[in-house]
Amino acid sequence: MAGTPATHRLFIDGGWREGGDGSYAVVNPATEQVVGHAPEASATDVADAVAAARRAQQEWSRVSPAERAAVLERIADAVLAHAEDFVPLLQAETGSTIRVASSMQLPVVADRFRRYARGALESGTTPLAPQPVAASPLAPGGLTSAVAVRRPVGVVGCITSYNFPIVNLAGKLAPALATGNTVVAKPAPQDPLSCLRLGEIFQEAGAPPGIFNVVTGSGAAPGEALVASPDVDMISFTGSTAVGRRIAGAGGATLKRLLMELGGKGAAVVLADAELSTAVSAIGSTWAFHSGQICTAPTRALVHRSRYQELLDGLARFAAALPVGDPLLPGTVVGPLITAAHRDRVEGYISGALAEGALLVAGGTRKEHTADAPALPGTGFYVAPTLLAEVTPRMAVAREEVFGPVVVVLPFDDEEEAVALANSTEFGLYDYVFSRDSARAYALAGRLRSGSVGVNTVQRHSETPFGGFKQSGLNRDGGSYALDAYSELQALVWQS
Repeated sequence: MAGTPATHRLFIDGGWREGGDGSYAVVNPATEQVVGHAPEASATDVADAVAAARRAQQEWSRVSPAERAAVLERIADAVLAHAEDFVPLLQAETGSTIRVASSMQLPVVADRFRRYARGALESGTTPLAPQPVAASPLAPGGLTSAVAVRRPVGVVGCITSYNFPIVNLAGKLAPALATGNTVVAKPAPQDPLSCLRLGEIFQEAGAPPGIFNVVTGSGAAPGEALVASPDVDMISFTGSTAVGRRIAGAGGATLKRLLMELGGKGAAVVLADAELSTAVSAIGSTWAFHSGQICTAPTRALVHRSRYQELLDGLARFAAALPVGDPLLPGTVVGPLITAAHRDRVEGYISGALAEGALLVAGGTRKEHTADAPALPGTGFYVAPTLLAEVTPRMAVAREEVFGPVVVVLPFDDEEEAVALANSTEFGLYDYVFSRDSARAYALAGRLRSGSVGVNTVQRHSETPFGGFKQSGLNRDGGSYALDAYSELQALVWQS
């Protein structure tokens, strides 16, 4: 990433153009240096991108599934072929550790394109049992047959998150294209450069112009234009619940289809019989994986009172042992947060909790810092792995999504109280249960108002339906469920 930072361009209709409203700087969260300049898309740019997608969709929807699969496979190949220059860009703009950037960003992008290359070949037709129908004034009688067929939605606006920018985009883009849609992507403003770079990959793979377009901007205007456009049939959004509510309201004017994966406040319910080392390492992933900037993170540790101090001590040792610092060093586990503003927001939650009576066990802000916490670098947007005890359910830090390396611990006395605590926030994206009794954990999971529940693990399964209950989202993607998410169902009926 040495040299003069490049000025990137919008990718529209298979070609490149300057942003109609200029450009803005993208900053490396670890060094605070400019990585590059992203284009500021104008309203005209967004309209042109949507028009290009609309034109391309007519032809792309008629391309055979095998041909669509071949394009997606070539894209996966090209992504991996350019790993040497892609990974440094991803790492620099996101601030992720080099381990995460190289093993959990780019390879996952290729995997998702390959998965939905296979998905393009999955049957989209469901036969329905024939029904004998008597004659009526409507039509003659006879044996009536039918099928339900997946059809493309049309033009999909993909508005993506900053934590895993290109991974999140690939998870939307690949199934949308596999099912015959075209896409206009609006990446998060903090780190859009790798998403723009994906345009070069599409060109190299020989993808038809217009099936994928990227518009960027430092503010909300390009995304708002996508949501408002009558020529955009669906919005797929990953981000905060507050923004999701605005998208739902604005999209309702044109009855857009919506797929929204919103905020989370993951509860890790640790029962009295839990294997505590398993629970500690799982909850500790909030700190150890991308500095807690994960919507599925187990940020609320709800533990049986008999194990409360034991869990607290284990988490404190875990936090203190995590190397914080330069994300380019192989041993670093905790890197920076995405921006100075987000660091300040996270520190505000910590300070607010302390003012409300919480106890700082590990970490803290730059002002309130435990003696045994790792030293923070002088440059970059860092927050130490922070552990808070004596937290009450009414505190903001226990109710709201912090999206940073902050874990709160609350005790409970019985399962009824554990369920009530777990379900007490507006969120319901991903919860966890820890118990040596798998049947007990399975039964408890069924009482949690959450789209996913991990039992004794924070590991993911890529084929499961992914999405949230309550204010954590609408609809589901993941695996073959994503093929349904980016499709409309058409019924075909005939008589024999």
